[in-house]
Amino acid sequence: MAKTLVLYYSATNTTKQIAKQVAQKLAADIAEIHAAQPYTTADLDWHDSTSRTSIEQHDHNSRVAIKEDFPDISGYDNIVIGHPIWWAIPPRMIADLIDKLDLNGKNLALFATSGGTNYDRSQSFIERAIKENNYDTKVNQGAVLNRAGQIDPWLASLSLA
Repeated sequence: MAKTLVLYYSATNTTKQIAKQVAQKLAADIAEIHAAQPYTTADLDWHDSTSRTSIEQHDHNSRVAIKEDFPDISGYDNIVIGHPIWWAIPPRMIADLIDKLDLNGKNLALFATSGGTNYDRSQSFIERAIKENNYDTKVNQGAVLNRAGQIDPWLASLSLA
């Protein structure tokens, strides 16, 4: 039987709630992604062009360091990553996560929570990070999941082991 791990980052617990539901439906293990330097409320103020997230998200080459406190993924067939969308893409720490995971031979699926953005630019961001790492990985089409009713149709669209 295929094993699945759901990894997620959630600044406001919105993504966390969806990640828990996804993990339950997949009978998957779940773990939270942590920034090496935790975000403060001021860091997350997207109205402030000098806030940490505003600066990070606008630096196209940036990677935000994560704590390497997530599980060893070698025993998993499927990796599902949940994240918010900031400025139409995942937080820059998701690229650092992808850099640190050995995704070769894995099925990868991603979802996001967002107040008004679709998953198109996030999908391109993820696919670029996969390509930069030269992973041999099946990348499923990601989706924005803001409510429970969106989860089952998305899960049905995935090609997981």
